[in-house]
Order: sequence, then C-alpha cells, then structure tokens
Amino acid sequence: MKKILITGGAGFIGSNLSKELLKDNDYYITAVDNLDRYYPELFKMSNINQFLINNNFKFYRENILNVDKLKAIFERESPDIVIHLAAKVGIRESFKNPKEFEETNIRGTNNVLLLSSKLKVNKFIFASSSSVYGADKPIPFSEEQKITFQISPYASSKMSGELLCRKFHNLSRINIIILRLFSVYGPLGRPDMVPYRLVESIYKSKKFNKFGNGDSERDYTSIEDLIIGFISVIEKNFGFEIINLGTGTSTSLNDLIRTTEELIGKKAIINSLPAQKGDIQKVKADITKAKKILDFNPQYNLINGMKSFINWYRENRL
Repeated sequence: MKKILITGGAGFIGSNLSKELLKDNDYYITAVDNLDRYYPELFKMSNINQFLINNNFKFYRENILNVDKLKAIFERESPDIVIHLAAKVGIRESFKNPKEFEETNIRGTNNVLLLSSKLKVNKFIFASSSSVYGADKPIPFSEEQKITFQISPYASSKMSGELLCRKFHNLSRINIIILRLFSVYGPLGRPDMVPYRLVESIYKSKKFNKFGNGDSERDYTSIEDLIIGFISVIEKNFGFEIINLGTGTSTSLNDLIRTTEELIGKKAIINSLPAQKGDIQKVKADITKAKKILDFNPQYNLINGMKSFINWYRENRL
C-alpha cells in the first residue's frame, strides 16, 4: 500500500485527489490542512467529511509553518509520497498581504521539503502555477523557456518554491516533480475563482465583477483532467521534472461568460472594472511534455467541463 501525505488536503485539489485515490484500496491518505480563513471552513470540511469514516484516510488540522507538529505527523505516518498543495493563493490577495505569502509559500514549502528529505520519502510532488511564466513570454508557455521574472508576490512565491525543490533534489537526490497548474475549475472549486464567482453570480442574480474588457485569456483546466494528471505522476517514476498541466487551449473571459450564460440559460449582470495589477493578458499551456511522459490527454473542453461544475454547484451550493 502506498502511503501519501497531502498538504492542503481539505482544499479544492486535495479533496478531489483524495476522492479519486480512495477508490483504490492500494492508497492510504494523510491529509494535512489548517483550514485557513481564505474561504469558509464549512466548505473545506464538507469536502472531506465523506472520507473521515474511511480507514485509509487520516486528517490532521495543522499549519505547515508549525514544523514541530508537522514533523510529528511525518514520523507517525511515514509517507512514501508527499504532495504539497498547501499555499496562500490569489494574485490580488498577494499584493495586500505579501508577507503571508512569503511565509507560507516559501518558508512553509521549505519545511515540507526538509521533512520529506530527512524522512527519505520516495517522491515529492509540488503544485506550482502558470503565473511563474510572467507576462511577456512566448505563447504557449513551455517548460523549456527561460523564466526571468514574475509580476505578483504570489507568482514570485511559487517560483521560490520551485527553486527550493531544485535545491533539495540536487542536495538529497529526492525525486521531485513540479506541476505547473493553469486555471483549474470544477466540483469543490474555490469560491474566489472566476468560474465559481460567475456561476454563483448568475444563479443568485448578483453582479459579476469583470476586470478589464474581457479579452484576457486563460487555459481553463477541469479538475477531472487535472486529477488524472496527478495520478499519472504518482504512478510513474521520475528524478526531477517540471510539467505543465493544462489543456493547450485558451479561452477569453468574454467567451467564458457567454458559454456559462448559455449553459445556465440566464444572463450575467456584469460590473465592469479596470484590469487588476498582476493579471497576465494571455495564458496557454504547451502540454507536449505532459502528453509524452504522462500520456496526458485532457478530455474536458470548456462546455462539458462547465456543465460538470454547474451541475455540482446546483446540487451542493443552492
């Protein structure tokens, strides 16, 4: 049985990943999450309540900055694989509280890497972000292109996490895979994310804040496809790799709004606001590498991905 420790285990990606892994009795999951205030604790607990009665799942409410408590969890659970998802998130939020992002996303990541190295885990998977590519790079973003700078504290903190991963791999030879994630959406999604805010605003007849003129583009990636990518990484052997997990297709905000309106059958109430500092105009993944080494082949386009999310939202949030 593979023992997997997931930091941020009660969050959007962590809970979806646990749900899929627990379908297979070959995995034992330790989830660590501090249930931070970024969105309601009730949402996070509802994400994992179904797993708490499973003998192959253990939950610890703990902060990755508390290294002594974290060490005790590592020693007690002895994970084979660590999946590090815990992070402060949100580009706009990072400009308001850069110190918190530095603490959690850099010092916290260092803590998790240090313990993983000391306890000789077999594999460390780090969830990074497409934001590390910055604003003025060739499109689509490739893992091979040179990255010079980031344009938000959040992006910089994720790049720092990547550099720490490289350092620990070089020093301890721990197997490390960095996954650069794009705009992930779907069931159990975070309330601050654009697809969630859009769907909620339409159903509740509230204003949707649209920043900029709507021509900015994102590589919207369904959580269903993303989880398949994560599981491929869990099951394959690597030394050190950086891999994009996206779809290779970009969609404008205006097109996302139109598609969502059509699927719900109701118009959004748009509140147009200026573009925000730190936002990148166009984001699209080059997934050639993921296809080659993970056999990663996204199955969800925007329409069926948003259908899945809207159905979940209607059943669980209305």
